[in-house]
Amino acid sequence: MLFLFGIKALAEKNACNATNTGYVQSVVILVSQLPFKTSNMKSLALVSVTAVLVCTGAFAGDYINGQAARMIIGQATFTDQLPGTTARLLGAAGGVAYGKDTLIIADSSRLTGLTPQNRRVLIYRNVSSKLPSATAIIPPYTSTCPVCTANSFFPFDFDVVLGQVDFTKNDPAVSQAGMRLPTAVATDGTILAVADTENNRILIWKSIPASINTPADIELGQDNFTTVKQPVVVSNKTFRGPQGVWIQDGKFFVADTQNHRVMIWNSIPTTNNQPADIVLGQPNFNVAPEPDLTRIGTSAHANTLLNPVSVTSDGKKLYVTDLGFSRVLIWNSIPTQTQQPADVALGQPDLDTTADNNSAKMCPSNGTATDGTTLLYPARCAGTLSFPRFALSDGQRLYISDGGNDRVLVFKTIPTASGTAADIVLGQPDMASDVVTSAQDLFNPNLERSASDVIPAPAQMAWDGQNLYVADPTDRRVLVFSPQSADIQRDGVRNAFSLNVFAVSTITFTAAPKENDEITITIAKDAATTTTGTDYKFKATGTSKIADMINGLVNVINSSNNGVGDPYILAIANPTFNLITLTARQPGDAGFNLNITTALSTGAQVAITLSKSNPTVQSAQRIAPGTIISIFGNDLSPVTASAPPLDANNPKLPFEVGGVQVYVNGSQAPVFSVAPNQVNAQLPFDAQYSNSVSVWVLSKNADGSIRKVTSAVPVPITQANPGISADVGNEPRRAFAYHSNSQASVSIAVDGTIVANDKATITIEDRSYSYTIQSSDTLATVRDALIGLINANGDEKLIASPGGSFTRVILKAKIPGPAGNGIPVAGTVSASASVILSSSKAATCCASVAGSPITVDDPAQAGEVITIYGTGLGVVQPDAARAGQNTGEAYGGPALNDPLSFLFALAGGRTANTLSAGAKVGSVGLYEVVIELNSDLPTNPQTQLTIAQDIYTSNIVTIPVVNPHTP
Repeated sequence: MLFLFGIKALAEKNACNATNTGYVQSVVILVSQLPFKTSNMKSLALVSVTAVLVCTGAFAGDYINGQAARMIIGQATFTDQLPGTTARLLGAAGGVAYGKDTLIIADSSRLTGLTPQNRRVLIYRNVSSKLPSATAIIPPYTSTCPVCTANSFFPFDFDVVLGQVDFTKNDPAVSQAGMRLPTAVATDGTILAVADTENNRILIWKSIPASINTPADIELGQDNFTTVKQPVVVSNKTFRGPQGVWIQDGKFFVADTQNHRVMIWNSIPTTNNQPADIVLGQPNFNVAPEPDLTRIGTSAHANTLLNPVSVTSDGKKLYVTDLGFSRVLIWNSIPTQTQQPADVALGQPDLDTTADNNSAKMCPSNGTATDGTTLLYPARCAGTLSFPRFALSDGQRLYISDGGNDRVLVFKTIPTASGTAADIVLGQPDMASDVVTSAQDLFNPNLERSASDVIPAPAQMAWDGQNLYVADPTDRRVLVFSPQSADIQRDGVRNAFSLNVFAVSTITFTAAPKENDEITITIAKDAATTTTGTDYKFKATGTSKIADMINGLVNVINSSNNGVGDPYILAIANPTFNLITLTARQPGDAGFNLNITTALSTGAQVAITLSKSNPTVQSAQRIAPGTIISIFGNDLSPVTASAPPLDANNPKLPFEVGGVQVYVNGSQAPVFSVAPNQVNAQLPFDAQYSNSVSVWVLSKNADGSIRKVTSAVPVPITQANPGISADVGNEPRRAFAYHSNSQASVSIAVDGTIVANDKATITIEDRSYSYTIQSSDTLATVRDALIGLINANGDEKLIASPGGSFTRVILKAKIPGPAGNGIPVAGTVSASASVILSSSKAATCCASVAGSPITVDDPAQAGEVITIYGTGLGVVQPDAARAGQNTGEAYGGPALNDPLSFLFALAGGRTANTLSAGAKVGSVGLYEVVIELNSDLPTNPQTQLTIAQDIYTSNIVTIPVVNPHTP
């Protein structure tokens, strides 16, 4: 029969919209329908699932904080940073402009150290017919990223290149067709202007060129096309390093950056070296300001500028990005007089103040110093700016490229007063953060590197009426943001089994201990109760290694409180990486508010690093390829519907259920089920090639027309981040766990190293099975040889088989039921042998009814083998198994497979042996995990269980356990 295996969504306080006016009602959601049968397991009962969470109202179409880009130009995936000078790849592209269905990109940047500087301008014609719109229905299987223009599946080549003879050159030049460093472009749909910064000039084409390397028609700033005047003489005709240019309603504007001024032509220049009519930021055209910012004495006022890098207009107002004074100035009307003062300053409280991230003036205090009176302020907030590089109005909103804060600020209306705070932030999760970095290590993988929601040092922007284009020279791309229905927030995509977000801290050991080195870990409910927190100590002996200290500390924490463990933290040992992971037992704020501190004894040699005293996200939002995901939001579907059951005649999930489609990087994802506030799908395995993807949901009306498309949200991608399927309820939830064996069993691990002539022996009662190791053996062949010896004895009471993980021999009684319990088993080796045999128990135990659920009335026994189910374990091995693991398709085998990232389990604070963990045959995105509980577990109806891979730990679940040998 079919085993309907599902999940239950929890009502999370942040799942509704920001006004928190939603209500909750139940809707049934069937996540997947999976064939489930084995020769040793009876059919399992139907498990139905209930999802909760319906929020009233709907979000208006808009941006959301931390929104993902929907599309990128210049790279083949969102997280590529491939350097290139081709017809598809971009270099350090810092300029972008749009006009009349044409996109123009300046493929160079003034930012120091960025490569390659391609010294060219690229033109995309007929953009609307080439780039899929936000509401486009993109067919499945088109490519891994149909919205990435540099992929190999679509003809997204640039149409024209200027400044170079072809798409492969990036030579500097001073000529009518060449350029040295074009950093900005502007167009009104007819005229094209380019700021050729290092040639101190502006180039103008009277019409947008249709052929490669078309020479410019007009040059401003130089006497001719082939020379650059040195030194620069400041006048109404010259520039020093201009970085901004704009065309608006027959007027022409240039940000003459190093002359600290903006120049205005009241009509479009028609002759070479034509003088400007108006200057802003200086009293006249002949003032020669100090170009060296370290020596300049200019003060900030309404009529002064310091290194303006952009000038733009919406036809009513003028916007100047005043980089040196970390502000954006707004003139409420187009200036008509020289040195006309601005009306509004953003990034500063007034027109006479200047400070980079002026948080003391612009941000609310976030506390007081240790003296109790001095106010503290965050590094940044919605009102601050740090070396902004561009400002743009779409006629309704104002956008600012806040380069020093690695973000774009969005004002929903044009500010009319100085110091106005922004409404939305792109490029960061919130207004206080600046998380962009290229630094990473084994324990802290940087999933934000070139992610779908990241904009390090954003530069020029453009608006086409539907999309915001942001030049991202650091990542060699142009990002495309599309404001749509804001019905999914950035944390709305979760591992469908983990669901909640648990806080985590790590303790990394960086030096070995010496004798008597002592570590103290103090865990408190919050910072205010640190002094009453619980201390957990471990002292090294003369033979202690790092692994000993890790295991010792974990045991102390998890065995405290009469074996229940610390009430706030679950400690997980990872000696392979010299790491302890401390995971909050409760999700959300309760975990984030914990306070963890560490201390070392005086003169200790051992060295440790605590990642955070206040734990941070151990995120169910970090998703592995192939994971079953739940997308939580508002009004995502008008109906509740599920995919048809999977069977031999229907081995694939559909890409549309109830008129709802899910897009990952523009590629459709298979869908399990939909409801108004939850969509369940599978993250494609192709995501393994990126560290971030962009996800959105498209919903249709009954007649097939587009009902809505959500704004894209970012999803960080890791290679493995497991979740355990569990029932609905308060955390920790009860796991869907099952008795694995009808026969009593025991496992023997084969470890150590291979040395010829060592002898390995398994003894069952009084019968011994010995194998003499050969030099050609491996641990696996030793295991298999022992299995062969045991199974060759037809009278043996036990049958041997290989474990799916590590090199284990699994011994099961041939007779099912309690009669097989208590058969003595031991693993031994010859004297001084390098191979190691370790038995999990002294005798077989724990026969049950295979496949029956573990319940309070039928609990697991200490030492028993049980089965749980997970998702998010990632790609499996060997190659034959990987070949059977395809997006949206029922896994076809082999049944014995392992995830690439080894899985280890912890139950009741003690290590549980992982006997097998792999993709479940006949399922989509589901993994079967078989573990052997520690025989010393105490009786506990809520024994906590986790699984972990690398640095990631699953949600905490519970199972009832009984130990018949202890009270």
